Amino acid sequence: MSIRILIVDDHHVVRRGLVFFLRTQKDLEIIGEAANGREAIEQAQVLKPDIILMDLIMPEMDGIQATKIIKEKQPEIKIMMLTSFSDQDHVIPALEAGASGFQLKDIQPDELVTSIKKIISGENQLHPKATSHLLANLSNKNKQEKNLLEELTKREVDVLKEIAKGKSNKEIAAALFITEKTVKTHVSNLLAKLELADRTQAALYAVKNQLVN
Repeated sequence: MSIRILIVDDHHVVRRGLVFFLRTQKDLEIIGEAANGREAIEQAQVLKPDIILMDLIMPEMDGIQATKIIKEKQPEIKIMMLTSFSDQDHVIPALEAGASGFQLKDIQPDELVTSIKKIISGENQLHPKATSHLLANLSNKNKQEKNLLEELTKREVDVLKEIAKGKSNKEIAAALFITEKTVKTHVSNLLAKLELADRTQAALYAVKNQLVN
């Protein structure tokens, strides 16, 4: 079975070049082309490709928005971003939108073919620059969460642990030997400090940060 590919790029020469090269490759079939994000969404629905090679910056609708919409409607379609941009402002949103790969347009032709096949087999394929941005982003998120946790007082941490055990304010008050009113104050303060909306989020946060066994 050949891999069915949709190529999305607003530069006609780039599209033609990709089509010309990929058509020479065994097991690859070019089933369509699109010049912007809107066309990509339409083509994806009609043609149902196995993988889309998606440019980032395009008129009418960019690749990130198109990727998000396509993945919501057709999650089985794999998408590889193929772009000239490798900065964090493009890499992270593209991956968050659902892209399985991120490669730069200066990639070697043979490497592009390998990346396409690996994505189809279930592997994520990221250019080294994209990988470094992703790791830096995850590291920053972890640091932010740890910093937020450090802002809590010892008593607020105690209350958070009890929330994670599913206890009510009354039960927390009894367990910590404080008044129910004080518990309410602690809950309100810790939600604000951790930038959380409610007790459910607080419980999940506590579990995620290993505050409870």
